[in-house]
Amino acid sequence: MGDNPHNSSELPPFILTGFPGLQTSEHWIFLLLGTLYIISIVGNALILFIVKEEQSLHQPMYYFLSLLSLNDLGVSFSTLPTVLATFCFHLRKISFDSCMTQMFFIHFFSFTESGILLIMSFDRYVAICNPLLYATVLTDARVACMGMCVIIRTFCMVFPLPFLLKRLPFCKANVLSHAYCLHPDMIRLPCGDITINNIFGLFIVISTFGLDSILIVLSYVLILHSVIAIASREERLKTLNTCVSHMSAVLIFYVPMVSVSMVARYGRHAPQYVHTLISLIYLFVPPTLNPVIYSIKTKEIRRRLCKVLRGNKF
Repeated sequence: MGDNPHNSSELPPFILTGFPGLQTSEHWIFLLLGTLYIISIVGNALILFIVKEEQSLHQPMYYFLSLLSLNDLGVSFSTLPTVLATFCFHLRKISFDSCMTQMFFIHFFSFTESGILLIMSFDRYVAICNPLLYATVLTDARVACMGMCVIIRTFCMVFPLPFLLKRLPFCKANVLSHAYCLHPDMIRLPCGDITINNIFGLFIVISTFGLDSILIVLSYVLILHSVIAIASREERLKTLNTCVSHMSAVLIFYVPMVSVSMVARYGRHAPQYVHTLISLIYLFVPPTLNPVIYSIKTKEIRRRLCKVLRGNKF
């Protein structure tokens, strides 16, 4: 590609990378990633199947869990094509439009997950702080409306990203740091002014991850305030136990996300495999662990999952 700038009409391809320095072990790496894909896809599909088939689970909490599982499937399938091509078939070139499309879906599902965790925290807040109003507040119509609002908000935030990138000239070797296309990785490659892109990217992060995390923390402050007022220690623990799955899901989503941001900002001199490993944890761990956590900690899901695995009917 040299140093000649590419305008948007030429649409230069991108080069994907796996684990720098570990090229000889890439089949083993794909075996590990393939195992995580299988756990994620099968686990989330089972949760969707169980909630659909079991009438007693047609409640707001399980509707939100289904939305989370559906979103986690989206995360897995959005990275699968290029991870498979890079690690298994050593096909590293991806077209400009394909890369932009993948970037859109990866970030769409990531930002959507943050919104889903927020409405799930609201569900826990109403269930614990206002249990008598639970059925009145979280009707099926409101649950559907909340889910649609999260999806529409995310779409409006992420949709401009490919177009803001596409307007820029590219004059460097378009080598990405990962086996998939991420906006923070791609924004390093243009040789034009990326000020607007940086400002808009910061706005998206603050108005989604930032706002959502603050509201989730606030909901748990209010939940703890209500739990402390419960006289019985056993009842307090029982009440908090209903939040363990959601709190775990929040932690395994936000901790890797913050780690990605910290490494990108302050770890520029760290080995490249550190950046790759952190991004893999961010994209692979939540979709893999969420169904495992909810299957273990949610009694109704666990009981029906055991029936499915034993081949019994519902």
